[in-house]
Amino acid sequence: MENFPVISLEKLNGEERKDTMEKIKDACENWGFFELVNHGIPHDLMDTVERLTKEHYRKCMEQRFKELVASKGLEGVQTEVKDMDWESTFHVRHLPESNISEIPDLSDDYRKAMREFALRLEKLAEELLDLLCENLGLEKGYLKKAFYGSRGPTFGTKVANYPACPKPDLVKGLRAHTDAGGIILLFQDDRVSGLQLLKDGQWVDVPPMRHSIVVNLGDQLEVITNGKYKSVEHRVIAQTDGTRMSIASFYNPGSDAVIYPAPELLEKEAEENQVYPKFVFEDYMKLYAALKFQAKEPRFEAFKASNVNLGPIATV
Repeated sequence: MENFPVISLEKLNGEERKDTMEKIKDACENWGFFELVNHGIPHDLMDTVERLTKEHYRKCMEQRFKELVASKGLEGVQTEVKDMDWESTFHVRHLPESNISEIPDLSDDYRKAMREFALRLEKLAEELLDLLCENLGLEKGYLKKAFYGSRGPTFGTKVANYPACPKPDLVKGLRAHTDAGGIILLFQDDRVSGLQLLKDGQWVDVPPMRHSIVVNLGDQLEVITNGKYKSVEHRVIAQTDGTRMSIASFYNPGSDAVIYPAPELLEKEAEENQVYPKFVFEDYMKLYAALKFQAKEPRFEAFKASNVNLGPIATV
């Protein structure tokens, strides 16, 4: 198995630009994931976010998780648990408007650091979307515009901790799934591993690296690229020792954005018979909520069937 793709963004500014763009293209086409270093987000900000996230878990969430495990009898399970994940989470919305001030138990320092981190990630996500446009031969800004809707993109963060698990063979940290949205930027623990992706029928570890950002593509980018880029199934394996931190930020289309394959990427003869459907993002999310841990293809097929009766969707 070839090495997991690690890409240094600063190499885009010099003579290695062409090779770096080729690495990004290969990662998008063949992995659906890559790991970014030298991405421009200050390491001291990342260290602060990590420290405050771990403190918050210990102070505010660890005991609650232990009580949940006890109430469900999870420590004594004898057969595989298929309807729960071994994770402790909370969610923050940044766009179209932030709700971070409404989330209980967060210290002022934590709120401030998360706001700053989210702004940096939003900028990085938009920079990456333009690099994808360049590789795809789409005009600069095409993907951002495709995500825009009437109020701009949706952007939010899932903060998760995966505590030590006595039976990781029976309880997954997070069951296998593809991500529904656009482009996902993950700041993960550099000491405790667990994230895996499915490549060529095998589960491959996503290596923990200090101060890196792991990028993966969601279902919407698969649709817009008409399958040229793929969203890839991934999961989290719980570990028997150590708590794994995961801060995943999802840069997604606006709820009323209409998603469909970019006309420039459709073969001329295939335009009438495009492989992927056209839908409103919010409708896709409603379907995904019920089917997250199932294969993505039936979700796409459901919308293709509805497109037959739909006629053209206004795209402005």
